[in-house]
Amino acid sequence: MILVKDLSSLYLHQVELLQSLIATPSFSKEEFLTAEIIQSFFESKGLKIERSGNNIWVKNLFFDSKKPSVLLNSHHDTVKPNAGYTRPPFNPSIEDGKLFGLGSNDAGGPLVALIGAFLWFYPQKNLPFNLIIAATAEEEISGKNGIESILPFLPAFELAIVGEPTLMQAAVAEKGLLVIDCVVKGKAGHAAREEGENALYKALDDLVTIKNYKFNKISSFLGPSKVSATIINAGNQHNVVPDECTFTLDVRVTDAYTLNEVVEELAQVIQAEMFPRSMRLNSSKLSETHHAFKTLEALGIQTYGSPTLSDQALIPYPSFKMGPGDSARSHIADEFIYLQEIQDGIQGYIQFLTHYIKTTHETLAKR
Repeated sequence: MILVKDLSSLYLHQVELLQSLIATPSFSKEEFLTAEIIQSFFESKGLKIERSGNNIWVKNLFFDSKKPSVLLNSHHDTVKPNAGYTRPPFNPSIEDGKLFGLGSNDAGGPLVALIGAFLWFYPQKNLPFNLIIAATAEEEISGKNGIESILPFLPAFELAIVGEPTLMQAAVAEKGLLVIDCVVKGKAGHAAREEGENALYKALDDLVTIKNYKFNKISSFLGPSKVSATIINAGNQHNVVPDECTFTLDVRVTDAYTLNEVVEELAQVIQAEMFPRSMRLNSSKLSETHHAFKTLEALGIQTYGSPTLSDQALIPYPSFKMGPGDSARSHIADEFIYLQEIQDGIQGYIQFLTHYIKTTHETLAKR
């Protein structure tokens, strides 16, 4: 078994791993080859991996089923490169302290930094909890064959740290997503005569309501939930009054609401029938009384509420999102991450977990 000797060598190995991942296309649902790379990386160090589909996870050396567990999770799938790229997206080139390439920032940097932190703690005895690292698939599409698919194989977690580019600030709350297809019924008739009941006009009443709607409850971290109309369809002939109009709502839901509560509130103000596409992508909020929140405060790590979606939405345990890189660079042309950010990310994760371990031991000693 090859153990970590020092932070410098650990950092270099993680950069090499990230370069290998960048060089290997891993679009959502097509992550087999990067899963192979991650599996080989762990196995080359003598670690036993577990795998389901394109998801890889590893438990710390002295895993004890009687102890609570902490999950370290990030993803290895990427979006497809956009037309604005001026560099080869799968060429992991380094210039001026930047590592370029598709997935370098979202979320390759956070993933390899989390793996580095896991390796640091992997052989340690007498941890007050287990550590599990999970490199997962389909995050970019919130797919059912990603983190959600392996949760039944894992223990319950007292905490999950989700690796995403946040400038190593901690997103302790995250908006969920609810997409609702709406249908308004009318009655067909000839457009030249005063016939029928125009479903398009009826839908316009709902859309004006949606445009001006303010949800009743506001989150202290995430502010108000937001609903937007994004698609509308009605009619197929110029001379026929449409008897049906459909439109789609995009709802960004804060921790002040469950997804069911959002549907119930909207049903009180619009006449359309509503058909939610999915009730999976929930909002999240780490309680300010949770040990992890207090650790973040003690270390002076800035906390905030995130408007963007991640695998937090699918993890039904206390969690926060934190990692090297910048969310503003995600999905842009010529994506990159600073090498210094990767090094700082590894050290930042180790610092958090070291303090979390120390204070957990202190809490247990008082019992």
